[in-house]
Amino acid sequence: MDVADLSPAQARERFRAGERVPTAGWCLGWTQANLIAVPRRLRYELLLFAHLNPQACPVLDVGEPGAWSTPLFPGDLRTDLPGYRLYRDGEPVADLGDVVERWRDDLVPFLIGCSFTFERALLAAGVPVRHLELGTNVPMYVTDVACTAAGSLSGPLVVSMRPVPDELVRTAIDVTGRYPLVHGAPVHVGDPAGIGIHDLALPDFGDPVEVREGEVPLFWACGVTPQAAIMASGVEYAIGHLPGHMAILDARDDDYRVPS
Repeated sequence: MDVADLSPAQARERFRAGERVPTAGWCLGWTQANLIAVPRRLRYELLLFAHLNPQACPVLDVGEPGAWSTPLFPGDLRTDLPGYRLYRDGEPVADLGDVVERWRDDLVPFLIGCSFTFERALLAAGVPVRHLELGTNVPMYVTDVACTAAGSLSGPLVVSMRPVPDELVRTAIDVTGRYPLVHGAPVHVGDPAGIGIHDLALPDFGDPVEVREGEVPLFWACGVTPQAAIMASGVEYAIGHLPGHMAILDARDDDYRVPS
């Protein structure tokens, strides 16, 4: 079965069994989400950080301390994503296939909206999505735009990039703007230097894609931003998804679409 046709439960089963791939193009029509799990003492600071930076950190679901499932993710957050990143004292110390042995009773899981959720709508509107064409991960970049700090949490905005033909830029902005809880419209259009990105061929996360003649790079706020804050703030312990390797929820893309 094509991965686009899988149900969320089928995808989670494959990841639990050991499949390790980026999830762009998986389970079309279903919502994907970023995972960040932080110690209980930081849960309100992270919630405030998300509130103050809503385009980068739209919260879709939150679990109880120690929980490894949520209402929108009835699987096991420790095993049912295709990749995880472990942080100690703000440093990424391991990329893992599961985090069963690393999950702590005080960890609070947050599920943050993901721009993969609106890619089906882009395709339906005739906007090409280069990383889907290539079967690669979306390129993601750390910018020089500072997020609004919340308590001990601060850090830079992270963005994902998709090149769009010049004549379709307005369409891409309009389509994605109808999905505010999965990052919404781009935060920047055009020259990457305007947000501190110096080389599109060197993404901080994911894979590079070509920006061809007649195309414009569009940049969307990215749900890896909380992981950038974990690093910038030196948080003693946290677990995130491996960028581009998302949690697939039991929620439809269109649940997060607002009327035009």
